[in-house]
Amino acid sequence: MRSLKIILLSSAFNGLTQRAWLDLRQSGHEPSVVLFTDEATVCRQIEESAADLVICPFLKDRVPQQLWSNPERPVVIIHPGIVGDRGASALDWAITQQVSRWGVTALQAVEEMDAGPIWSTYEFNMPADVRKSELYNGPVSDAAIHCIRDVVEKFASDFVPTPLDYTHPKVIGRLQPNMKQADRTFSWHDCARFIKRSIDAADGQPGVLASLAGGQYYLYDAHLDSNSGMPGEILAVQDDAVLVATGDHSLWIGSLKRKAQPGEETFKLPARHVLAGQLGAIPVLDGSIASQPFNEAAYQPVRYRESGHVGELTFEFYNGAMSTEQCQRLVAALRWAKARDTHVLLIKGGRGSFSNGVHLNVIQAAKVPGLEAWANIQAIDYVCQELLTARQLVVSGLTGSAGAGGVMLALAADIVFARAGVVLNPHYKTMGLYGSEYWTYSLPRAVGSAVAHTLTEECLPLSVFQARQWGMIQDIGPRCPHEFAQWLLQQASSALTDKKYAVYRARKANMDLQQIERCRKNELAQMQLDMVHNRQQFAEKCRNFVFKRKTCQTPQRLIAPWALEREATLVD
Repeated sequence: MRSLKIILLSSAFNGLTQRAWLDLRQSGHEPSVVLFTDEATVCRQIEESAADLVICPFLKDRVPQQLWSNPERPVVIIHPGIVGDRGASALDWAITQQVSRWGVTALQAVEEMDAGPIWSTYEFNMPADVRKSELYNGPVSDAAIHCIRDVVEKFASDFVPTPLDYTHPKVIGRLQPNMKQADRTFSWHDCARFIKRSIDAADGQPGVLASLAGGQYYLYDAHLDSNSGMPGEILAVQDDAVLVATGDHSLWIGSLKRKAQPGEETFKLPARHVLAGQLGAIPVLDGSIASQPFNEAAYQPVRYRESGHVGELTFEFYNGAMSTEQCQRLVAALRWAKARDTHVLLIKGGRGSFSNGVHLNVIQAAKVPGLEAWANIQAIDYVCQELLTARQLVVSGLTGSAGAGGVMLALAADIVFARAGVVLNPHYKTMGLYGSEYWTYSLPRAVGSAVAHTLTEECLPLSVFQARQWGMIQDIGPRCPHEFAQWLLQQASSALTDKKYAVYRARKANMDLQQIERCRKNELAQMQLDMVHNRQQFAEKCRNFVFKRKTCQTPQRLIAPWALEREATLVD
């Protein structure tokens, strides 16, 4: 197949768009990104680019008629629903209605939303008790990549897409209205599973609006619990979450967003932070791994178990963000785990992102954001320090995607494994930061100084295949989370004796601790300038991220050379 010039038209360069960009490049094509800013700009960029094909992996905006009416250059929408499904709340309804099968459909853009002829579709069994972000970044993302590959192959063979036909017995999807808060509403007298499903279906955005502690809040990050009490009563606090009684049992609620007043903007924060002034009389539970035995059914953001000579420590922080306090809890857990009589320490993430570094929302909410950022970066450095100085051989498992300090946290281990399909963003520059987490030690140690410089300066996503090729990770495990967990434990168990890991065992034995601390000291000196003194506009970039400000233009780094060349030629 010839190399195609493909534009990815997207509302944001999100995880799926990054994955599509990487997959197309790996297949020998030349993707270029256009972020939807305004209709006129988008039309100009695409019309002037001479692209062969436009694919929309994540598009909230309507495709302009000028683009979809061009028969020579199809615009294909990746819709997160089965054939016939239409509407912006596809995943919300799928979770709420507990469908057994779901899928992704690639369809051509036409005047009517999601009603165009079909290029490709891929179905999967719907996971049980899944939250929307987990569904989107897992089975939906996998199905979307399958559809994108299929579309590209069919485009090269002059394929004619199939019109949508609701009279066909296999077309069971239907037009669904946009889900409103009225469709999500619940009573605390309802059963915990029903409430959790409502919150899961609104995970990420928009959350479920409910009354709690005398106020109105959007709820996120729900976990089942067996305790009971007066429905709606807050029973306990653990880490960042509050335990709320329901009609039968209770739910841990990890994050809240206060309902905004007219003209006000609010954003998600850990529940304990939002309700801080109202929790004085509420019991605080000890969530440390020293006091809580491993229990997969319980709410345990940090949990630990042992298998033979391997100590396995799992940390699961919502959206991969790690606040100062979360880092401090993780440091305490690591110190406890390091004191155990084990030979290998395996650290891994949970169901969502592995880690994306410091907690920008908590930073933005602080009285002095720059000082909270400064405290946060030092706290996450201490997490990395515990890994670098462990007596045990440290193995990290990238269960989900990682960015910035989250990538460097993984690289602080001696051996790194990743789940297939994970995307890495090993850079800080786009947030106006120099970077810390010992990256000036760990990244060059893994890939060499030249590649480390390229990765941190180009600020582009990285696939696990590229990461393995460059030495950032040592191997790639199965895409299925359950299978990956089993595979990861097997790899960790054999890491002490397997000959292919001998070089990493030797490297650990010859670590220069003084050099490591020099790296940290130099990094923190730069980060103080960025975070406290705002040298590179970190404060503004943090605020834009937290309040989800729409980008003004597509970053140059995401525009392929062929698109830039065409634009320059037309200007001349």
